[in-house]
Amino acid sequence: MERKKGYTFLEHTADAYIAAYGKDLAEAFENAAVAMFDVMTTVEKVSPQVEDSVEVSGEDEHALLYNWLEELLVKAEVEGMLYSKFKILELTRDNGAFRLKARIWGEKFSPEKHVQKVGVKAITYHQMEIIRDKDKATVKFILDI
Repeated sequence: MERKKGYTFLEHTADAYIAAYGKDLAEAFENAAVAMFDVMTTVEKVSPQVEDSVEVSGEDEHALLYNWLEELLVKAEVEGMLYSKFKILELTRDNGAFRLKARIWGEKFSPEKHVQKVGVKAITYHQMEIIRDKDKATVKFILDI
């Protein structure tokens, strides 16, 4: 079990099982995004050169986490990007639906610069957890690799 800043890779037989932490849910979601890209490449080598925005919604916090990570994964695949910096600007509940607005930073994938670790095929709901304590939030999720 390897400990990284803001997240931990948990033991799992075939997939990537991650616990991401934060002082609140927004920070835990930011760290979850960093962890997902760290599964794919050495995230410290991804320069935050290009800024973009992301907006997702979900019927509950689990769906919001799933949609957040899925949107980042799709955006990376479609645009040939890797991301390393995430800032959630808004995480709200409105009329029963949860909404997230964020700024993200990264750069185009370059095989000379970015080590390819493993590809992430999908985000899963399997064993997904959202745990809130007084001064801490933890999100746990599995990436299908």
